[in-house]
Amino acid sequence: MGNVLRKAVEDRRKKLIDKLIAFKIYKKGDKHLFELSLTELENEYRSLRSHCHPHNGFGSIK
Repeated sequence: MGNVLRKAVEDRRKKLIDKLIAFKIYKKGDKHLFELSLTELENEYRSLRSHCHPHNGFGSIK
């Protein structure tokens, strides 16, 4: 069970890193994205989405 959870966390981290890179975000402070925890990545992505207009091209309806 531990390996399944570990893989799920790592997969989620990779997806969030890819999404942040799409927004041209490579670091948070002095840390690279791959150094951040899942929680830190989720917080960064949530913060970014709250500042973006919903029709700016990322996930907009076209």
